[in-house]
Order: sequence, then structure tokens, then C-alpha cells
Amino acid sequence: MKKKFLAVVAATVITTLAFTGCGKSSNNKDAASDKGVTGEINVISREDGSGTRGAFVELLGIMDDKENDITTTSAEVTNSTSVMLSTVAQNEKAIGYVSLGSLSSDVKAVQVDGVDATAENIKAGTYKVSRPFNLAYQDGKLTDLDKDFIKFIMSDEGQKTVDKEGYISLDSEGKYEASGLKGKITLAGSTSVAPLMDVLKDEYIKLNPDVTIEIQESGSSAGIQSAIEGATEIGMSSRELKDDEASKLTSKQIAMDGIAVIVNKANTITNLTSDQIKSVYTGDVTTWDDLNK
Repeated sequence: MKKKFLAVVAATVITTLAFTGCGKSSNNKDAASDKGVTGEINVISREDGSGTRGAFVELLGIMDDKENDITTTSAEVTNSTSVMLSTVAQNEKAIGYVSLGSLSSDVKAVQVDGVDATAENIKAGTYKVSRPFNLAYQDGKLTDLDKDFIKFIMSDEGQKTVDKEGYISLDSEGKYEASGLKGKITLAGSTSVAPLMDVLKDEYIKLNPDVTIEIQESGSSAGIQSAIEGATEIGMSSRELKDDEASKLTSKQIAMDGIAVIVNKANTITNLTSDQIKSVYTGDVTTWDDLNK
């Protein structure tokens, strides 16, 4: 009887130890998954001449003492907003940045310095990574039709469209009334401004059906250069004009936009400081492990 009792106790102890071991294994697995993405950071950047890149490096200080862009040479360069989004969406180790108005559910925007990238926070001044959307043109070279389109953009109706599309509106310049003008307008430039301009174009044409508007996506610098050379009436830019550009063109701000820092949806990181983002884009920090410490 005593032997039988000892055998039962021994079996109970073994069973208890087995379950305890399983519990430890499960907890370790959960702890590992809580760490999120590890290993090398795949830095994704926009191309030279992109207004989004220009604003991003300036706002986050990714520049040397002579204000040269010092984005790490190991960064993968994308040439448009859509390519940036798809690249980050398909790469768990990627980090990138896009116009707030172009943000999609395929990626995740992280907080910057503990603040969400929202229109409300940009208006309140708490989200600092923001920039203007500008139109650039030669004084005296705008047609009546060009002027009327800009008038619509700055009107109550135009600025309501800016808000509706997730950008930050400016003070409107009054109610718009259809002009009845005919003709064609050509705009070229920023791939960040273009999605908003597409919607504004459609709204304008509803009121002025005899007008056609062509929008060419070529990047801010290319759009500005097109306006300087007279190849297009209006350039679209997601940055301020440089001194040499401003001496040749007039700039008209039509909206504000934030720049969202994005990661893959599988990444558990939710917040990065400005200094951490700068360190990643200068190449001083190269692994997610360093950011997750």
C-alpha cells in the first residue's frame, strides 16, 4: 500500500513538472513575440528632388552643417508615394515616410515624439513633421483660366475638399461661382500634391465642364523647373521654394500636410523620437533591436 502511494505521488510530481515546463515554454514564446521585428532596419527613402524628402530631412535635421542631405547611402530609394507605400507594406523590416493625406491602411504610422500624425495635431501645432503644399508659377504668365482654378482651390468649396481628403485647410478666400471658361490647364510636380490636385480638378470640372486639366507627376523639383522653363503653367511643390527658384517664380500655398513615418503592419513599435528617426536615416542606428531597447 505504501509503495502504491509513493508511486501515485511520484506520478503527480512528474505531471506537475511537465505542465510547469510547458508553461515556461509558452511564456518564453510570448515574450519573444512581444519584441516585434528584430534585425537590420531596411531604410526606405524618396528620391533626390522629392519635396517630401526635402521637407523630411529638413524637419528632422538629417543634414550636415552646410545643410546637405545626409540620408544614409544604404537607403533604398523609391520614386513616388505609391512605391514607398507598397515597399513598406511588403517588407517587415522597412521604415519609410509619406504624405499624411496619402497614408493607407496597408502600412502603420508611428507616433513621433509621442504624438499621432493627424490633421488635428498638425493644426494644434503638436505634430511637428509637417510642410506646405504650394503652387509655383511665373508672375504675369497665368491665364484667366489658371487664375480661376486657383481661385476655386482657395475658395470655401476648395478648402472644404482639402479637409475632406485628410489634409489641413487654410483660411478660405470666399465662395466660388462657376466662371464658364473653356480651355486646358497643365500642372506638373509633386507626387504628394498630385492626389489632392486630382480631387480638386474633378470638383472644378463639375462646375466648369468645358475645362480639361492635365496633371503630371514628376516630383517637386521637376515641377518647379517646368514652371521656370515655361513647359507648364503651374508647378506643384511639397516644399518651400529655394532662393534661386523664388527669384523666378511666385509661390501660393494651398494646404498643409503632415509627413507620416511608416512601418510594416507586423512591426509592434508604436512610437519613435525625432532623434531616433534621425539616427536611423543617417545610418547611426541600423537594427530594430537598438530601437526596441
